[in-house]
Amino acid sequence: MSEKHNLALAAAIITIGLLLSVLMLNSTWRSQISTSQTINVTGSAKKEIVSDFGILKGTLSAQAFTSAEAYRSLQRQKPILLAFIKKEGFDPDKVKLSTISQYPIYEYNSSGMQTNNVLSYVYNQRIEIESQDVKKIEKLSLDISSIIEQGVNFAVDMPEYHYSKMAQLKIEIQAEAAKDALIRAQKIAEATDGNIGSMRSARMGILQITPKHSNMVSDYGINDLSSIEKEITAVVNASFEIK
Repeated sequence: MSEKHNLALAAAIITIGLLLSVLMLNSTWRSQISTSQTINVTGSAKKEIVSDFGILKGTLSAQAFTSAEAYRSLQRQKPILLAFIKKEGFDPDKVKLSTISQYPIYEYNSSGMQTNNVLSYVYNQRIEIESQDVKKIEKLSLDISSIIEQGVNFAVDMPEYHYSKMAQLKIEIQAEAAKDALIRAQKIAEATDGNIGSMRSARMGILQITPKHSNMVSDYGINDLSSIEKEITAVVNASFEIK
């Protein structure tokens, strides 16, 4: 009897062991299935900003038959230009003047080939004006071309409008986009009686800084400097675990 009892006990132990193994495997499988379920969402955030720093650049130029005449013409125009800038409310002493550059204009023959005959000389000097008053920069950019009536040859560039706190704003807008992604994931999960777990992955999209009310988008990102009023848009692609 003892031998039969031992065999029965051994069989029972083996059966219980197999049953526990099956239960453990089933629990592990269910856990793996649960944790493998994820939801992918895209969150976005947009904020309006107003530029607080402006830059206006341009080129003062003069052309004459001789190098000396071209240089003198450039020097004659400069005080007229600076006086105009002062009248517009800017300190002439804070106007940045670059090194003067010059180059000859050569004659071309009937065949379109350049000859060694110099027709004239051109002298250029770049000028840059900065101000935290972006409206003054805007007004100057619109008015300064009229200086041609005073015999000043000044070609103005498009003004640049910057936002000085952009670095901090980028961090804030990306955080808001991530929060929006979480809210979207929660709403989708609630609709299917699920719960959101931890974030599995997140990828920040390229920031788009565009003129206000613009729908411009670029794969490489946009950094608009042409407008005073702008919008910054951030996008986050995130993956969350579903419980």
